[in-house]
Amino acid sequence: MQTYISLLRGINVSGQKIIKMEVLRKMYENLDFQNVKTYLQSGNVIFQTNETPVKVLETAISDKITEMFGFDVPVIVLDINDLQEIINNNPFAQRASEFLYITILAAEPQNDFFEKINSKKAENEEFAVIKRAAYFYLPNGYGNTKLNNNLMENALKTKATTRNWKTLNALAELAK
Repeated sequence: MQTYISLLRGINVSGQKIIKMEVLRKMYENLDFQNVKTYLQSGNVIFQTNETPVKVLETAISDKITEMFGFDVPVIVLDINDLQEIINNNPFAQRASEFLYITILAAEPQNDFFEKINSKKAENEEFAVIKRAAYFYLPNGYGNTKLNNNLMENALKTKATTRNWKTLNALAELAK
């Protein structure tokens, strides 16, 4: 059995796309996933299944959400090794953790995105993109930056979902 982490984008935010975690856990179990655990109310799900390509898992989960709840939710699935690599690659890991955010990308960016993102950042903000992750040091907080998830999706031309540093580390611990 392989351990996977799925990150759902945009559920339970501002009263939109509400999915109760107990219902979500049962939905994953109905997809024949094992040892299903959720973390927080924002669509972080750890599960195990036979080794399967992540794109197949993403499609199965997304299709089931559409079928059950009637709305589309972008889903990004990582295996435990991918998540650990993202954590290990954080160039800002030695900074104050409350200001660290990571945008997980559905695919590695294939375009020249640096200028578009750089033009939106505040003077004291920093970012780096490594493989399928965009790392941010945001000392003014995520709520006060222009470097948000929508900008990342537009600049990098791929679906994405953002989590704070504490959440990603907690998911890695739960997945072990």
